[in-house]
Amino acid sequence: MFRRIRPILTKEFRQIRRDKRSLGVLLVLPAFLIFLIGYALNFDVKHAPLAVFDQDKKQASRELIQAFINNEYFSYRHTVGQDREIATLLGEGKALIAIVIPPGFSRELLAGRDASVQVLVDGSNANTATAVLGYTSAVLQSFSSKLTMRTMQRVGRELYLPLDFRPKVWYNPELVSAKFLVPGLIGFILMISGVVSTSLSVVKENERGTMEQIMVSPLSTRQVIIGKTIPYLIIGLLGSVLVLLVGFFLFDIVIRGNLFWLYVGIGLFLLAALGQGVLISTIAQTQQVAFILSVFSSLLPTFLLSGFVFPIRSMPIILQILSNVAPAKFFLIVVRSVILKGAGPGAFWDQLVFLAIFALLTLGISILRLRKRIE
Repeated sequence: MFRRIRPILTKEFRQIRRDKRSLGVLLVLPAFLIFLIGYALNFDVKHAPLAVFDQDKKQASRELIQAFINNEYFSYRHTVGQDREIATLLGEGKALIAIVIPPGFSRELLAGRDASVQVLVDGSNANTATAVLGYTSAVLQSFSSKLTMRTMQRVGRELYLPLDFRPKVWYNPELVSAKFLVPGLIGFILMISGVVSTSLSVVKENERGTMEQIMVSPLSTRQVIIGKTIPYLIIGLLGSVLVLLVGFFLFDIVIRGNLFWLYVGIGLFLLAALGQGVLISTIAQTQQVAFILSVFSSLLPTFLLSGFVFPIRSMPIILQILSNVAPAKFFLIVVRSVILKGAGPGAFWDQLVFLAIFALLTLGISILRLRKRIE
């Protein structure tokens, strides 16, 4: 069988070498996209512009302001003298959060009474506002704990905390969003490049009139599909190496698990993507139609329905069911389990089975369609 498909393999490698665009899509584009999107797509909120309206101007209010300044999440930009200035700063986007300290703030604290602080946040971006509110709550709780401890020490008593809360985050202790997003980007990029590159393969043969020459040879339809798929699989595997190297050197993404199982997942995922691309190439009549179908069938499901950005459990049940048509959904579980958690095949063997079934179905249907198309 290998002797029969070797001419097809040689022919495909020569065409890929001559077609610089296809070679760039398979090798250079994945590494470039993970560099570009990895820095651009970031959910971490740091140095949020802060405006402060301090009407108290005593030691306690200055200590509260200092608590916001002494961390990387806020950047003290504006000192406000009137209420309407806050609305202007928030409206123009010059401030993301405003702290209003009322008169008598320090007096209330010294008297042992509760003191109020107003926090105004620009909620036009819900994700950013939620993160900023979380940081603000942490700063205010820390400040309140210091005041409570200082009061207890002043009266000669020790602070008693009935619950010793010491959280420990596994797999991503710094809660850096890049370590969650970059493994997902691997699936996102490989899916698009794999589907787009192979979706044009059969269409090119039809447009050039060489498909008839291939089919009058002793090769079967199955051997033609295999011969057209293997070169893209090999180049896709090389592209995945570049993507992993970029993730390691630029984003400190360390593979904690077994590299063998990672590449079992990558290989099955690439077969699924290539099978989808070949199936599209047997449906489309022109390269333009094949390109449009490949982009829409790979880009939208991978971005929206795979769990790459949006958690699937939060979606309506209908979309959760539809997400099963996206092979990236199963691949992301594998790649995140291996890279972030260091898990073995016991944690994701069923996802590998799903990827294998998807690849067999798409390649099998492609063989049947190509055979029917020729007959």
